[in-house]
Amino acid sequence: MTVAVPTSLSDALAAIAQNPAAQIIQGGTDLMVEINFNRRKPTDVIALRRVLELREWSIAKDGSTITIGAGLPYAQMEDDEIARLVPALAQAARTVGSPQIRAAGSIGGNLGTCSPAGDALPVLSALDAIVHLRSSTGARNISVHEFMVGVKRNARAPDEIIVSVTLPIVTGWQGYAKVGVRNAMVISIASCCLAVDRTNSAIRIALGAVGPTIIRCRATEAWLTSQLDLSSVNTVSTNLLKEFGDRVAQEAKPIDDHRSTAVYRRHAVSTLAKRLLTRANTP
Repeated sequence: MTVAVPTSLSDALAAIAQNPAAQIIQGGTDLMVEINFNRRKPTDVIALRRVLELREWSIAKDGSTITIGAGLPYAQMEDDEIARLVPALAQAARTVGSPQIRAAGSIGGNLGTCSPAGDALPVLSALDAIVHLRSSTGARNISVHEFMVGVKRNARAPDEIIVSVTLPIVTGWQGYAKVGVRNAMVISIASCCLAVDRTNSAIRIALGAVGPTIIRCRATEAWLTSQLDLSSVNTVSTNLLKEFGDRVAQEAKPIDDHRSTAVYRRHAVSTLAKRLLTRANTP
């Protein structure tokens, strides 16, 4: 195995331009599992861990958005400023594996693997993130909804590198929750992100691990927005909460696999969504 270890973004882009078939690795928390089990056998690897430009983050001058580098470790999203600005992302980051995994794993890795069970992806979907890609010949910005095209498939071109994502800084409650086969260090068998955007009078709901890619519950979003006054905290009735959970479950597209059943996954996302909505409307 040949491994290139660039120390700048320009060097990384030159390396991938020279060898578009090379396997890109950021933290390796997904890829190394595949390699260790002989499921993947890359012959050429480009390791991005030492590209410090991919670990930067910034807030737009008008304060409306935050841009997070593809290589910024989850451990740096758990607390402080990013957690204040994007609470759901911080909550998702805290659920990722062990401290060692969170010190290496990143949004770029989640997007690159594009597993529907990726913890950051429901948050990116719910907040309508923009994915920024670079190649040696130019740059491209693409909606996260267009970037995720299927099970572990994305729209990245062979000569491109995921460099960052941009998220809106919304006014309103947001949260993330997931269910696994145990209480910690586990891959999601169902996950949910709910974000209330009071400025634009919108509620956004995204589900993970219950479809071939992340599912935005747009029909449920439209229905719930019509039921609630988003300018204030609402009292959510038992009947509304039940219908909300039922509608979310209907939009899920789960399957049976070695980790769970489709029936349980529908029940799980319904329960998670109801819990998040209850928290969102708790004074």
